Amino acid sequence: MEFVLRRSLETEQARLPGLHPENKQKMTDKPTAERILKAFADISLTIIQNAAGEDILRRLTPLSGVQEDILQRLGLGATFYGQLEIQAMST
Repeated sequence: MEFVLRRSLETEQARLPGLHPENKQKMTDKPTAERILKAFADISLTIIQNAAGEDILRRLTPLSGVQEDILQRLGLGATFYGQLEIQAMST
């Protein structure tokens, strides 16, 4: 994950903001795996079930721009993330 993201940033000569909690404006082109994972720490999936245990509502926390960028650079994209909410409802 770290290697793929760093390679993508290097190829495009890009930098990511918001991965340093002490300074959200600080940009980096060499994010660590720990900081990448921490960028997704506030993500949650809320599931509401009826009395029979069937899911009636599933909601994912919306992605920030930085989170969307990270997923895109890892080859996953925001569509993949959104499918987590939809797919579980249809099973």
